[in-house]
Amino acid sequence: MNKPDPPLGKEDASGLTLASRKEQHLDVVLAGEAGATVRTGLESVVFEHVALPEASWDHVDLSTDFLGHRIGAPVMIGSMTGGPARAGAINRTLAQVCQALRLPLAVGSQRVMIEGGPAAGLDRSLRGLAPDIPILANFGAAQLNRGFGRDQALRAIEAIGANALILHLNPLQEAVQPEGDRDWRGLAAKIGALAHGLPVPVVVKEVGAGLSATVVARLAAEGVSIFDVAGAGGTDWARVEAARAPDRISAQVAACFAGWGIPTADAIRGARRAAPQATIIGSGGIVTGLDAARAIRLGADLVSLAGAVLASALDGPEALEQQLDVVLRQLRTACFCTGSADLAMLRQARLAGSD
Repeated sequence: MNKPDPPLGKEDASGLTLASRKEQHLDVVLAGEAGATVRTGLESVVFEHVALPEASWDHVDLSTDFLGHRIGAPVMIGSMTGGPARAGAINRTLAQVCQALRLPLAVGSQRVMIEGGPAAGLDRSLRGLAPDIPILANFGAAQLNRGFGRDQALRAIEAIGANALILHLNPLQEAVQPEGDRDWRGLAAKIGALAHGLPVPVVVKEVGAGLSATVVARLAAEGVSIFDVAGAGGTDWARVEAARAPDRISAQVAACFAGWGIPTADAIRGARRAAPQATIIGSGGIVTGLDAARAIRLGADLVSLAGAVLASALDGPEALEQQLDVVLRQLRTACFCTGSADLAMLRQARLAGSD
């Protein structure tokens, strides 16, 4: 049986508070110790080059609809977290840049805030910085077995004026983390209850090991209609936990699972087959606009970037906006060179070697 986490500011058996654990996670990722040991599979998607595009690069339409908003491009900034001080600065930067570029923003876990800790920028000030874009609230689905329910979900949503609630799934991380939540019994039904009982949609997201078609189908039957596959090929949370393990045995257990998961390309394909009418977000190792184009061609409605833009987010709004400008130009160029004037055409673009 799991022991409950300590209140914020109180130490657990390892001597860490929840906030300091988040800070360690951020440090490991920034140090480059959590990079992927497997490929996303997106590199195998090769477009047929169109030498006569019959389109204008400047007029390629990257806009699309998401959560009741017309967004500038099918690119979301995904969940990032950390200790309160850095998380607050990151969230302010993300909100400013996403508003400027009309991109959706998914916040990191709000668990600390819900349990009475610092908001770290996850309050109404965030909506003040980004009044016109979709914002997605977030906490771990495992918390539904630790006392969280509709009241906590509403608090997360209302705190930031969110348009949806992400429930993230991270069983591998929890299994190899000394402080992990390891009782996952009955969660599908509890996720379904929230999907039917909240005023905004529920998004189910993995954190880097991928959603299988089986899991997507099961949760679609429970009423979930938006899935973020977060496949293998991006931040490797087994490596994160191995790097911060408190002892050699824990490090060995975590390190064994480096590379575990469903590659992003396979996860996107499987999710689209399992839930043809769902909104599918492709994430896990998305770095470039060409990655985004490939994910969309496989069936994603939009993509999400997190670890790839973390360093820029810490450097401030100008650095982040510059990096995202590169990504959007790359996506536009992929559309242009496949003869795709918009995203609907990109989804049908011919692949090299196809008949």
